[in-house]
Order: sequence, then structure tokens, then C-alpha cells
Amino acid sequence: MSLSGLEVLVVGGGVAGLASAAALAHRGASVRLLERADGFREVGAGLQISPNGARVIAALGQDEALAQAGIQSRAVVLREGAQGHAVLRMALPADGSGFHLIHRADLIAVLEGALRGVEVTFGASVEAVLPEGTRPAIVFGDGSRESADLIIGADGLHSRLRPAVLGAAPSTPFFTGQVAWRALIPAEAGAAPEAQVFMGPGRHLVSYPLRGGALRNIVAVEERRDWAQEGWTHRDDPAHLREAFRNFGGPVPGWLAQVKDLWLWGLFRHEVAARWHRRRVAILGDAAHPTLPFMAQGANLALEDAFALASALERTQGLEEGLAEWQAARLPRARRVIQAANRNARNYHLRAPLAPLAHLALRLSGRVFPDAALRQFRWIYDHDVTAA
Repeated sequence: MSLSGLEVLVVGGGVAGLASAAALAHRGASVRLLERADGFREVGAGLQISPNGARVIAALGQDEALAQAGIQSRAVVLREGAQGHAVLRMALPADGSGFHLIHRADLIAVLEGALRGVEVTFGASVEAVLPEGTRPAIVFGDGSRESADLIIGADGLHSRLRPAVLGAAPSTPFFTGQVAWRALIPAEAGAAPEAQVFMGPGRHLVSYPLRGGALRNIVAVEERRDWAQEGWTHRDDPAHLREAFRNFGGPVPGWLAQVKDLWLWGLFRHEVAARWHRRRVAILGDAAHPTLPFMAQGANLALEDAFALASALERTQGLEEGLAEWQAARLPRARRVIQAANRNARNYHLRAPLAPLAHLALRLSGRVFPDAALRQFRWIYDHDVTAA
């Protein structure tokens, strides 16, 4: 059906919300985007946009903006933590949609450039959604309401719209026994455009350059029993990070010595929502399927969700049919990608005697079949929701 005349409210101004609003507006829908903050703030740190996500950005007309704002990654290099020696180098293809290293704020700016015809309202405190009736309604903090033909919850991990789809008692997340730190430091001159993963017993560290090589992004993960709060905005003492990775070598000590501002968050595992829509309310991105960061697919899945939803609504005969088709296509893929991320968490943290054996196997396979490690994830990267 044509989306011309369809009135849509999108709740959330992150990656999922911006991509959803843009994809729907490009197909003729009348879209209003509601963001709780007073603007698109420069928050977060680095993201990796793989080809499956980059294709969506290109389909929204922002491929050149992505190329200018990000760095095209040449490789992922797995290293053992103690000395920093390379275990496996996975060269990334330079042609096609490519792999991009980008600051979250820059990605938001890229997607903001695609919001042609979208009305954006900042300071919109959405408290709940009422899905009953032919036109569901948003309930704001002041008690006022606004209805639309379709309401999309792209409001992240602690979604206010998720209960309207799943019911009042959604599943409870559980602490994985891992915490993560994130930091940005100045990058060294000539920093290679690649992601490096330093692996050690019960911990690993990922780093790559951002913003034309001006900054270096650091994400470090440690297994621990102590619980840490979930979220991106909890500060921590850099001394704790340096102590946790005191046995790592190579460039890691020098990088960590430069860390001044540091954030810590607990990694929790959430079940993928069993349903993503109810009547004319839908959830996507982290609101539907939060993922651990070990495949760097959170933003990419959100981009896929957004474009696939707009496409399904455009080619079906009604909203209910379109939402059902979209969920049927997306839910199995989200589950499979998240399972792959969960497995990666274990692979990075191996201890002796398994770690030396696993690293030897990786070195040998890299010599004999240099593209084998990357090929096993082609089902993620080759997926193209824009071609459906």
C-alpha cells in the first residue's frame, strides 16, 4: 500500500528512531519524531557499521555522508593480550558497502541528514502508549495525549513502549558476570584504520581510531562477580581499568595511561522480545532485542529493522499485515545474530590451557585459509534488507 497520508509517531531519537523516521518519510508517510532530550546530543563513543548497516544508510541517501564522517576499516586484528602479538588478521573487503568506524554522534548527524520532511520535537517526555482503538495514543509526562495511525517505540533498552506490546511483566534481564568500560583518548599519529582485539584470561580490550584518526576508541570488558549498573552514563576511576588490564602489553599500557574520562556499565543479557507489535504499536532496535557488544551489531540491527519495517508496510495491503510480515522476517535473524554475539564473549576470554591452543589454531587457519574466520560471518554482513 502507499504510505502517503499515514500518520506515524516515532519515539526515540537514536539510531533506530532516526532511521525509522527517515525510511517511512521517504515513502510518503507523515512522520513526527519525539525525543526526550533537548537535542541530538554528542554522547556515546565509537560504533562499527558493517556492510549490512551501511547499505541502509546508502539507501537513505547518506552514503557520502557516512564516508566523510567515518573511517573505512581495513581489518580486524585479534591479538594475545600479554605481549600484543597478532594471532589472526582478518582483512576486510575494500569494495562494496565496506566496514566503517564512526563516533555515535557522527552517525546520528549522518542519519539526521536523511530526515527530509520529518517533524522533530525535543523535550518530549513520553510516559506510556495506549494501543487500544484504531489509533493508538502517546501519553506525555504532563498527561496530554497524541494519537497516530502507527506508533513506533525506538526508545532503547528501557523502553516505555515495550510493555504496551509485551504486557506489564516483560522478562527480567540477568547480569552476565561481565562489565565494560569505554573511553576516548587522542590517537597516535598514523593510527591504522583497523579494529584491534586484545584477548586475555577473563577479559579483552577492543580499540580503533575515530574522526579521521584524531581519537582512539577503547572498550574493555572484564569478567567479575561484582554487579554493575546497566547503562552508558556511569563514571568510574581510570585506575580501576588500568588495574584490571595491568598484565596486558603492546600498546595497551600506553593507551590506558591516557584515559581521563571513563564510563563503566554492567553487561546484562535480555531475551529477544517474543513479539514486536501489538495492534498499531511496534518496537524495534534495542527496545525489541538488546544485544551484547561482541559482534558490533546493535546499531546495524537497528538500521536493518527500520528499513525493513518501512519496506514491509509499503508492499503489503494494511498495517497489521505489514507488521506481521516484518516481524516474521526480522525476529529469527535478530535471535541468530545475538546468539553469535554471546558466543564471541566466551571466545575472547579463554584461559590456559585452552587459550594457547585456540590461538595456535587461529594462526594456522589464518595462514592456510586467510578468509575463513570472516567467511563464517558472511551471513551477517552480506544480508541486504534494501534489496528485498
